[in-house]
Amino acid sequence: MKKTTLADKLYAPVTPRRLAFLGLGVMGAPMAAHLAKAGQSVSVYNRTSSKSIAWCNDFSGSSGSKYAETPRLATNDADIVFCCVGNDDDLRSVTLGADGAFAGMKPGAVFVDHTTASASVARELYQAAKNLGLQFIDAPVSGGQAGAENGLLTVMCGGDQSAFDTVQPVAMAFSRAFTRLGECGAGQLAKMVNQICIAGLVQGLSEAIAFGQKAGLDMNQVLEVIGKGAAQSWQLDNRGKTMVADQFEFGFAVDWMRKDLGLVLEEAKRNGARLPVTALVDQFYADVQHMGGQRWDTSSLIKRLR
Repeated sequence: MKKTTLADKLYAPVTPRRLAFLGLGVMGAPMAAHLAKAGQSVSVYNRTSSKSIAWCNDFSGSSGSKYAETPRLATNDADIVFCCVGNDDDLRSVTLGADGAFAGMKPGAVFVDHTTASASVARELYQAAKNLGLQFIDAPVSGGQAGAENGLLTVMCGGDQSAFDTVQPVAMAFSRAFTRLGECGAGQLAKMVNQICIAGLVQGLSEAIAFGQKAGLDMNQVLEVIGKGAAQSWQLDNRGKTMVADQFEFGFAVDWMRKDLGLVLEEAKRNGARLPVTALVDQFYADVQHMGGQRWDTSSLIKRLR
């Protein structure tokens, strides 16, 4: 089946908005691109301004696309501000302070945070936004770089219904699903659930492939067979053969996964959840980091078993 790409994605018509996008990394740049291709006016900001300039050069023909030197300037007069940065501290740096986004946003505008961050910082910024007459949605994503590039991200949202209703039709430019799961913080908590699932799945798949190889099986053939049964998963379908081939120079980096699992384990301390497998896999990822695999894909867990 042919994959949807930026060139052939069909965009549902939506009311034109003045948008801003903060953070043009491997996720943010293609997400902002989908908004521009959908005919929206997008002002962008990135800490490294050369990335903003390069992005604008690619979309110079898009209506109103431009870059700004600070988050405040990028968000001036925006109806909706999207953001995708690295962690809690990065998020605070682009939202708060004299040059932050909140200082430039007009009353009633919505800030949509796609960073995988803590639920506590989401609640903190929700309240800060509310105090300024702004709206805030925490909206972490799943689907990785390929999902961002193909406009097929799954987005988990927390926040007020009215703000969600404003954002959802616009955000479908880069989403396959954009779902409100509850009040502020619910999106980040749902992303933690997602990462707990992935950690266990990848470790199980690693052990299965390593076992099959030790047993002398043709593991590509085995994966084809079991992928049609109860063992099927996204990880098996998309990472199984590359794991067999010992290929990991792509995908969602181990460093990023450890950051996410750190958020999970901190939240578990607060809510009392027991996560013995997740804690163990987190340490396995630490082993991979010590092997030099900080930027390897998360499927590199199997390297420990070889």
